[in-house]
Amino acid sequence: MNRPSIRLFTFLWLLCVAATAQTITIKNAGIAASGSIPSPVRETTLRMLTEEIQKRTSIALKPIAALPKNNEYAIALVLSGDKTWQGRAIPVGADKNGPEFKPEGFRVVSELTDKGGILWVIGADARGVLFGSGWVLRKGIFAPKSIQLKQKINVASSPSYPIRGHQLGYRHTANSYDAWTVVQFEQYIRELAIFGSNAVEGIPFHEDENPSPHFKISAAEMRVRISEICKAYDQDYWVWTPVTFDLHDTQKRTAELKMHETFYKECPRLDHIFVPGGDPGDNHPREVLPFLKELHERLVKYHPKAKIWLSLQGFSVEQVDYFYQYLKDKKPTWLQGVVSGPGSPSMAETRYRLPKNYQHREYPDLTHNVRSEFPVRQWDQAYALTLGREACNPRPYEFAAIQSTYAPFTDGFVSYSDGCHDDINKMVWSMKAWDAQADVRDILVDYSNFFFGNNLADNMADGIAALENNWKGPLAQNGGVEATFSFWKSMEASATPQLSENWRWQMLLLRAYYDTYTRRRLIYEQGLEKQANSLLADAPKTGADKAMTTALEVLAKADNAPQNTDLRKKIEQLCETLYASIGLQTSVPKHKAKGYERGCLLDFVDYPLNNRWWVEDEFKKLKPQLADSSAKVLARLYVISKWENPGAGSFYDDVSSISKGPRVKTIIDDATDVAWWDNGFSRTRLSSQTFQKAPELTYDNLSPDARYIIRIAGSGEALLRVDGKRLDPVLYNRENETFKEWIVPLNLSQDGIINVSFDVPEESHLNWRKHSKISDIWLLKQ
Repeated sequence: MNRPSIRLFTFLWLLCVAATAQTITIKNAGIAASGSIPSPVRETTLRMLTEEIQKRTSIALKPIAALPKNNEYAIALVLSGDKTWQGRAIPVGADKNGPEFKPEGFRVVSELTDKGGILWVIGADARGVLFGSGWVLRKGIFAPKSIQLKQKINVASSPSYPIRGHQLGYRHTANSYDAWTVVQFEQYIRELAIFGSNAVEGIPFHEDENPSPHFKISAAEMRVRISEICKAYDQDYWVWTPVTFDLHDTQKRTAELKMHETFYKECPRLDHIFVPGGDPGDNHPREVLPFLKELHERLVKYHPKAKIWLSLQGFSVEQVDYFYQYLKDKKPTWLQGVVSGPGSPSMAETRYRLPKNYQHREYPDLTHNVRSEFPVRQWDQAYALTLGREACNPRPYEFAAIQSTYAPFTDGFVSYSDGCHDDINKMVWSMKAWDAQADVRDILVDYSNFFFGNNLADNMADGIAALENNWKGPLAQNGGVEATFSFWKSMEASATPQLSENWRWQMLLLRAYYDTYTRRRLIYEQGLEKQANSLLADAPKTGADKAMTTALEVLAKADNAPQNTDLRKKIEQLCETLYASIGLQTSVPKHKAKGYERGCLLDFVDYPLNNRWWVEDEFKKLKPQLADSSAKVLARLYVISKWENPGAGSFYDDVSSISKGPRVKTIIDDATDVAWWDNGFSRTRLSSQTFQKAPELTYDNLSPDARYIIRIAGSGEALLRVDGKRLDPVLYNRENETFKEWIVPLNLSQDGIINVSFDVPEESHLNWRKHSKISDIWLLKQ
C-alpha cells in the first residue's frame, strides 16, 4: 500500500496527549458531507460519527452546510473523485493510484490551526468514507468536552482483502445474539464496520421452527431488519443456508425454493447466498449444483447482482472431483465462488484447483476453543473441562498468525461465530484482512482506545494479551495468571461507573477472575487427591475400608471446605451482569442457554479438577467386595493410588495434559479435545475425557538390563509400535479405562531409549465420537 506506516503513525498519535504543542483541542465542531456520497451511507456515516463522539465527549457535532470560517472546526466527508468541494481543493495524494482512489480506500488529512480548520475524511467511495470515519474513531483522543487531533495528519489506507465479514446468527444455538434487539445488532454491526468489516452473514431460515426463548422479535423479522442495517452501512448481506433434506424429495424441494424466494423478496439488501455442501447435508453435488442454479434464478429477480457460494465441506474425493469437472464443463456464471470451512479440502488445494474467475472465501471458526477448526493448542485440561467450548476467548496473537497463514489463498473471509465472546478475535481478523502488515498490539491499542478510552488504551492492550497468555502451558505452573489477575484487580479498582457497565470490560474481567479461581482450585484439589492417594497406598496396613473412608473425607474438602469463595461469588455476579447487559448465557438453568457447551462456564465453575467423582464411583463398586475379596479390593486400591505415580524407574503420561504428559511429543488438533460425555458432567477419570488417536512418546535413561511393560488406558483399538516395530499385546481390553499391555523386547530398550508410536485404525465408518481413544500411557519397570 502507498501510505505512511500505520505503526509509526499510531505511535505518534498515542504521544499526542504529551505533545500538546502539536495537538489541537476542540470543544465544538461542525460536520458536513458532500452530496456526492451516495445515500444512505452518507447519512449513516454522519450519524455514526456524531453519536460515537458524543458518547465519549458529550460534544454534539453540529451539521453545517458550508466549510468553516476562522475560529471554527469541522469534519468534512468527501469523495476523492470530487476534486473540489465548495470551491476548495480536496487534499488527495499526488498518486492517482493511491489508497483513496482504490475500492473502499480512504485518506484522512488535517488542516488545523489553533484558530480552526478542517479534518478531511476522503473516501474512494461510500465505504471509503465509512472506513475513514472508522479510522478517526479508532485513533481519536476523546475526553469529556474535548476532542484532541494532531495538527498534521495525512494517512491513507485501502484493504488487503475485499471480503471481510462475520456471521451473526440470530438463533438459539448462539450464546448471546438470540437475546439482542435490533438496536443492539445495529450497534454491533457499526462497531465491526469501524474495525474494517464489510459483510454480515445471517443464519439460517429454519430457526422459525424452533424459536429461542430470548427472541425479542421473530427470526424472520430480524433477518429483514439486519438486511436493512446492512443497507444503511453498505455492508454486504450474506445468508448461510444448508440443504439438510434429500433433494430428490420434490415436495420439500419446492417448499424450500418458495421459502427462499419469499425471503429474497422481503430483503431490501441481499448480496450472497452461501450453501454449505456437507456440513450439514448429505446430498451429492450432482443434486446440489442444479438446486443452487434454481436458487439463483429466484435470487436475481429481486437482487440482480447477488451471487451463490458453495463450500465443499464433508465432500468425498469423488464429490470434490465432480464439482471441479462441473465448473470445467458448465462454467456457471451464477456461482461467485467457493467457501473453505472446517472439513473442506485444504485452502491451498482449493485455490489451485479453482478457476481464477471464481472467488475463494475462508470460513474461519473464531468462536470455539475445543472440538473446532482452531482449538487452543495444548490447553490445560482444567480449562478444557470448565471454560469449555465457547468461553470468552481473546486470542489476538494466535489468530493473527493463523489469519496470515491462510489469507493469501483467499479473497477474504466471513467468520463463523456463535456469540459476542469472540469479539476481540473478530476485530483482529478484520483489521489483519484490512492491512496484512498490521501490528497486533496496535490493533489492541485501537480496540482499547475506542471501547475503553485513551487513558487506558496501552494498559488494556497489554491486559488482553496477558489473558491470552493465561492459556499457555501448564496452568498450575503458570504464575502469570496471578500477575494478570493483579493487573485486572487494579484496573477494576480504578474503573469508572461508565466502564463497569461496558460489556466488553465485564467479559474480560470475568476471564481474569475465572482463570485465577480455576488455577487456585486446581492446585488445591490436586493436593487433596495426592493426600487421598497416600492414604490408599497405606490400605494394606490400615485396612481397605478405613483407607477408603478417610480418603473420601479428604477429597470431600473440595466441596465442604472450598477456598476463594470471594472469587466464586464475583464470577457469578459477572455472569449475571453479562446476561443483563448483552444477553450472554453462561448457564442452562439460569439463562436458558441451548446447551451446556454453548459457553455455560457458570455451570462448570465447580466441576471437579481432581478425580473425586471417579474415586467415589470406584469405591461404590469395591465396598460390596470387602467381605469376600479383600485381596482384590486392595489390588484395585493400589492401582488407583499409583495411577499417576507408578514408582521409581517407571513413567506415566496423561497424553492430553501438558502438565502430566512430559514425554508426549505430538501436538495435534485433538490433543486437548474433550469426549464431552454426559453434557460435560462425566464422572469418569479426568484423563479419560481427553485423548489422542496416535500419540508419540520418547523415553530415555532406561535401565539397559530391565524389563519394561507398556500399559495404556483408553477405548477401542491401540496399534502400538516401539522403535517402529509393531508389537503384539499380552492384555487387550477395549472398554474405556481398562488396560492394554505389551512387553517391550530387550533388544529395543537395551540402548536406554525407546520411541513409542501408534498406527491409526481404519474407522472411517464410525462417527468421530466413537473413534478409538488413547488417554493414559505407562512404561512400567518390572
